[in-house]
Amino acid sequence: MKKNVYAVSGMKCVHCKANVENALKALNGVASAEASLEDANVTVEYDESKVNPSEIKEAVDNSGRYELSL
Repeated sequence: MKKNVYAVSGMKCVHCKANVENALKALNGVASAEASLEDANVTVEYDESKVNPSEIKEAVDNSGRYELSL
């Protein structure tokens, strides 16, 4: 398992936080996702053999008005 912290812009409320976390948790290979409104980031623990950072970015970018920076 790999754990990375990614900056996420566009999260403004707890609903946004939940959208980002749920989008990531729906990906096959993501074990956990914890977004922080205060730090404007998300910590993702994932299996590199099942999901890659580009797929993680795509899931966040497509979940609302958010943009994940790799």
